[in-house]
This record gives sequence, structure tokens and C-alpha cells, in this order.
Amino acid sequence: MSELPADLAAAIEAVPGWRVGAVRDFSELTGGITNRNFKVEIGEGTFVVRLVDPDTSLLGIDRAAEEEAGRAAAVAGVGPEVVAAPPGALITKFVDGTPIPQEDLRREDVLASVVRSVRAFHACPPISSTFPVFRIVERYRDLAASRGVAIPSAYGDVHAVADRIEAALAPAPMPLATCHNDFLNANFLLEGDHTWIVDYEYAGMGDPYFDLGNLSINNGLGPEAQELLLELYFGDVRDGHRARHGLMRIMSDFREAMWGVAQQALSTLEFDYVDYADRHFDRSLASAADPRFEAWLDDVAAAA
Repeated sequence: MSELPADLAAAIEAVPGWRVGAVRDFSELTGGITNRNFKVEIGEGTFVVRLVDPDTSLLGIDRAAEEEAGRAAAVAGVGPEVVAAPPGALITKFVDGTPIPQEDLRREDVLASVVRSVRAFHACPPISSTFPVFRIVERYRDLAASRGVAIPSAYGDVHAVADRIEAALAPAPMPLATCHNDFLNANFLLEGDHTWIVDYEYAGMGDPYFDLGNLSINNGLGPEAQELLLELYFGDVRDGHRARHGLMRIMSDFREAMWGVAQQALSTLEFDYVDYADRHFDRSLASAADPRFEAWLDDVAAAA
């Protein structure tokens, strides 16, 4: 076994009863675009150690709230058990599920498993953090600008769309739910017919439609799969459901775009955040140009 990275070794030594000498094996888990994650076999158990950059707090990530959300998800049976949260790290039990390919999310059995777990997390008791997406995109803009990052011109165009969405939703806001807010397919692990949800760093009380729109747009769900998603979550699907879902797909891409802009000021990982932001800006504007957009605004207003 090769030598452990110094920060990984420090996190392990900070856990009561753990010692680096007890590590049987470790490997870095690939695919993360914010943190570094390691699978660690120590003693009789296997764990995931997430190492975090302190600057990620500027992205609105509250590590105490992440731990709180992770513990709530574990109680609900959809998140891995949180073992410890030493400074600069979060340690959970390793679960045997495998990431769900995007194309598999179009299968009713797989999507049904995912939705069951999403609903279970939404039903968790309230947690201390919030996720006000309309303000988050503005905070990312201010952060990036304060650190010398040029704000793409598309920001103004999408922000004007977001203002219209916020105004349409304001008369009848959804009751806040415990939301995940980062439903990339890598954060769903399928074990048999059960879906584990991982990575709660953006969790907070928010609009459950954001989670549904985020899940839908991030994973390329087409019209039929979107309708199935709403049926599995709500049962009886109405125009108001479709409208809120469509509008939050736009807001999901706007958040992703501005997250990519903010990361240009913060991240040291080798990842093309400029391209990431540009792709999400383009897609959010394309969604806003959908002929259904005006009808979505009208349907939300009618439901209110």
C-alpha cells in the first residue's frame, strides 16, 4: 500500500480510536468536481472520507449543515451512516451501491427507486440550512466579481428570466422541504432495488420542485421520462406540476452555470469550469425559449 496523503492521514488520526497504522487499503474515488473523496478500509470496516477545501464555504456550503443533512438521510434509510466529521473532512460508511447511468434513469423501475428515496429525504425533519436558489445565483455572481472573474454576458439574460419565474411563483410558494439540491446521477447509488443518496453538501430547506427539476435536467430526462418522474412523485399530475417543474429546470441550469462561474474564483481542481458554466447558460436560455415557457408562467399564476 502506498503512503496516505498527509491530509487524509490527518483526518483519520482525528477520529477517536482510528490510527493510520490500522488502514488496510485506500483508493481515491474519481468523478468529484468540488472535493476529494477516498475509499478507506480500516479495521473491520470500509468508509468514505471526503476531504474539503475551506474556500468551499464561499459557495454557500455549511459543513455542519451537511453533516446534519447526512445524519437525517441515514435515519430515513436513504443516506450512508455518518461516522465522524473531523476538521476538513466528513466520514461516512461505504455503501455497496453502484452509480446509476443516466440512460437507466429512463427505466420506470430505476426511476421509481430513485423517487422513493427522494420522497423519503424530502419528508425528513427540517434542517438548519436553507437553499434560496434565486439569491444563491446572485451571491455566486458577487463572489466571482469580487475575485476578478469576468461575469458572462449571459448572466443578465438568464437573470431576467429568473426574475419572471420568481415573480410567478411568489404568490403561492411551496412549503419548504428538506432538499438535496445536487442530483447528479453520480449521487445516486443503486443497491438491488434501493437507491442510496450521497453528497449532502448543498442540502437545505427549499422548494422540492427544484430537486425534481435538478434531477430531471441534470440527467437528460426527455418529455416521457419527465412525465413519469412527476407521476411517480405526485401520482395525479396536473398542469401546475408540469409548470413548476419546467421553470425549476431553468433555475437548476442557472444555478449550475453560476456555480461554474464562482468555481473559477475558488477551485484548484483540474476541471474546465468555464465550459461547464457556458453549457449551462446555453441550456437555461434554450429552455426559456421553449414555446411552453409563457404557458408555464400562466399555469403557475392560475394555480395560485
